[in-house]
Amino acid sequence: MSAESLNRLRVVLTGRAKLRRVDLPYRLDELHLDTAVVSTVLALWGAGWVTGQLLCGWLADRVGRRAALVSSMAVAAVSFPLLAEARTPLALGVAAVISGLVYDAPRPIVSALVADTVPDEPGRARITGWRHFAVNLGAATTGLVGGALAEPVGVSVLFWCNAVVCAAFAVVALRVVPPPNSEHSPVNGTHRQAFADPLLWLLWLASLLILIPVAALFSTLPMMMVQDGLPPTAYGWTQAASAAAVLGLSPLLNPWLVRRARRTTPMVGLLSTSGIILGAGMGSAGLASSTVGYGIAAVLAVPGEIIAFVAATDVLNRLSPPSSRGVYAGIWGTTLAAAVLCAPALGGWALALGGHHLVALTTLLTGLLGAALCLPLAALLHRAPRASA
Repeated sequence: MSAESLNRLRVVLTGRAKLRRVDLPYRLDELHLDTAVVSTVLALWGAGWVTGQLLCGWLADRVGRRAALVSSMAVAAVSFPLLAEARTPLALGVAAVISGLVYDAPRPIVSALVADTVPDEPGRARITGWRHFAVNLGAATTGLVGGALAEPVGVSVLFWCNAVVCAAFAVVALRVVPPPNSEHSPVNGTHRQAFADPLLWLLWLASLLILIPVAALFSTLPMMMVQDGLPPTAYGWTQAASAAAVLGLSPLLNPWLVRRARRTTPMVGLLSTSGIILGAGMGSAGLASSTVGYGIAAVLAVPGEIIAFVAATDVLNRLSPPSSRGVYAGIWGTTLAAAVLCAPALGGWALALGGHHLVALTTLLTGLLGAALCLPLAALLHRAPRASA
């Protein structure tokens, strides 16, 4: 499969995923449910997200990339109308779990597919960088479109739109992903090797800590801005500034990251650097009190965000056995879901205990700790190098 085909797949995924993540709380609010039910439904959705990464990664190795991708998108096309039309807590909970399972399903599958079909690390790094670019472009686009349509057509209609896009995604995947009997079809591996691999778990923990500042942009940052008395539109401007920075810096950083990928050593040093940039960048938000200050903090973190996703994927590709690439990608894919869960808990605790300055300190320390964990990871990779296939 060509890089262009993979990027088309990712763009379709982007439009689907970003709309869905934003819409669910508004959908629950429309039903006037009590706080306990809303919290339970959102928790079930989050549990589905984490589980779905593992399940879809395993399926990618077990039944093949195309079958896993098409089937997960077909399930998504059915589950979102159910979520749009559900009224009772039980129906909402079931629909939330199923939609959570397929929320980010293509992430580990496409990651394994890229590793299968692109033999060189620079090519893989190039695709990873532009995938991240496409995600942010889709987030900006769907945020504008979804926000404009939510009031005139209703939130439920947006879920139906997601279902249509998922169905289209399944059709595109069926046409462009190589069939199981092709030259690049995956072979069945075992999940036990992945769950017992200390290198993978060191990468997982380092990535989790490094991505918590990224998730703080969507959780801790709005909490601090509310405390400073800033309106919701101010938070919108910080999101716009962050997205614009990604769109502007990606074309500059991606070629440099591709050149770095030509080296024989994994990008562990760059992953460590991204943790420092993210911790310091998002941590500086704890020193801000205006829309401009928060916007600058969001922009400062962007280079670290771009580097983190490319560098972590480079390390993952180099340590993943060809027979278990889906499982490895699925395990690593849970880091983003875990970061989204950890960031508001850590930020809320810091705000309650010590205010904005403690948020700045904890965010910085989280990034630094993730960077520090890259040291033993690099040492272990040096002692037991693995050639990517």
